[in-house]
Amino acid sequence: MNDKDWWRGAVIYQIYPRSYMDSNNDGVGDLNGITQKMDYIADLGVDAIWISPFFKSPMKDYGYDVEDYRSVDPIFGTNKDFDTLLQKAHKLNIKIIIDLVLSHTSDQHDWFIESRSNQENNKSDWYVWADPKPDGSPPNNWMSCFGQPAWTFDSRRGQYYLHNFLKEQPDLNFHNPDVQDAMLDHMKYWLDKGVDGFRLDVANFYFHDQALRDNPPRDKNDGLGYISGNEGTSPTNMQRQLYNKTQPENLEFHKKVRKLTDQYENIMTVAEVGDEDAFRVAAAYSLGENHLNTSYNTQLMGGMNKDLTASLIREPIERYQSFKERGWPSWAFSNHDVVRVASRWGQRKGYDKEPNFAKLLLSTLLSLQGTLFIYQGEELGLPEANIAFEQLHDPWGISMWPDWKGRDGCRTPMVWDDMKPNTGFSNAEATWLPVDARHPALAVKAQEQDADSTLNFTRAFLDWRKKQPALVKGDIEFIDSGSDMVLCFKRTDENQIIFCAFNFADVENTVSDPAGSNTQEGSLFMPEGELSGKNNGDSIKLPPFGCYFKAL
Repeated sequence: MNDKDWWRGAVIYQIYPRSYMDSNNDGVGDLNGITQKMDYIADLGVDAIWISPFFKSPMKDYGYDVEDYRSVDPIFGTNKDFDTLLQKAHKLNIKIIIDLVLSHTSDQHDWFIESRSNQENNKSDWYVWADPKPDGSPPNNWMSCFGQPAWTFDSRRGQYYLHNFLKEQPDLNFHNPDVQDAMLDHMKYWLDKGVDGFRLDVANFYFHDQALRDNPPRDKNDGLGYISGNEGTSPTNMQRQLYNKTQPENLEFHKKVRKLTDQYENIMTVAEVGDEDAFRVAAAYSLGENHLNTSYNTQLMGGMNKDLTASLIREPIERYQSFKERGWPSWAFSNHDVVRVASRWGQRKGYDKEPNFAKLLLSTLLSLQGTLFIYQGEELGLPEANIAFEQLHDPWGISMWPDWKGRDGCRTPMVWDDMKPNTGFSNAEATWLPVDARHPALAVKAQEQDADSTLNFTRAFLDWRKKQPALVKGDIEFIDSGSDMVLCFKRTDENQIIFCAFNFADVENTVSDPAGSNTQEGSLFMPEGELSGKNNGDSIKLPPFGCYFKAL
């Protein structure tokens, strides 16, 4: 595709490589496993793949602690294996987005090993170092996102170093121009290899306040969101993180990223933003032609044990739209860091066992305005896996158990064939995380043989969506339905207007037809079936978990 704006309205499939497909039977997924399943991904009908980090790493945070930005970790394969994956994807017209963690490295990175050796070396100021207070305590009160102090003392230098995440993930000092140049050079390496873009992990954490001012305490009534833990249980959420991240200099570095990527054809950049005021930051980071293309907005990935309602979807999107100056949004319901959406919004009422609820979630997400992300297994309707404490790997979950069980429940192996060991993910005796007992029944092979499965629904919906220009790149306008259990909106472009309605209840609901009875009868998608709404004169009857699409 020779289209620099291909990412607008694209559907991107996120793969967590440890858990997708194991090609060498060591119990851990790898790059060759992704390549083996590339035809499956193409059949889904997605436009691109975002692959979580596969670089050489000690795996303290499972790849988000990078030791070498230019080498594939042996557990995932080789650089040649990545070249093969890229070639196969491009042959199938699938673009590849790689996940770059620029804000910090592993403490095993050569740069940090040199930097910590003493206070006078070539890398001495490549990381954020600060003297202790006179009483030996840390330089300020900053907390890491994992709920511990963001400073660790290093006896070799006699100073503290900053880590906004694990202590094994020291923060780089982006105030040093040499650090910026080094990271841009790493990006150039992968661009020259032919990748189609970058998902920039924690893209608002690159710079810190050089005065090291204390963060103020948080007002629980401030109306802002949480950025750490599950619904505010972390000590991190007891303070406003004003000075350890989201500094003005971030935007200046993003301009350098954009200048680099614009030297290549059709490159996409998407920022992950973790901030209490995430809408404001996301709007600023994707504004105009000098910043990143879009921001990966996480506001539809919260709401644990909340009922799915129209306001749960509508309010975040309208909040983002309230900024007059904003870029193109990106939305997701699930990823590798949050409880799977089928459980997060469905478990309380038992909907996570309902395939029709999974279909409803997918049809809703895929009808929103923006670049849209599906997390592996979402197309199968997988619920969150149950993981015993002794089986956990996630350091965040281990440290906060049982209040917050961490991220392993969404990271368990993909299920391919319920008749094979480990559901076809691996022939190893044991996999790095266990397969949940409920998942084999939802395996790909079983769903492919069921015409009414969530997988076949996803394939059909994505195929239909590609043919609806209003759903791909059109504007969105919400319509009051009269019930918070029914979400209605219009998607509009210059050639098409589509009315969309979704029933979030397990009982039938009726909504007014915005065009009365003067337009074509019936739904554009699924004209017949248990989930298809039906026109009834001036109104539309929506079955439980049903949806309706109509050209106006």
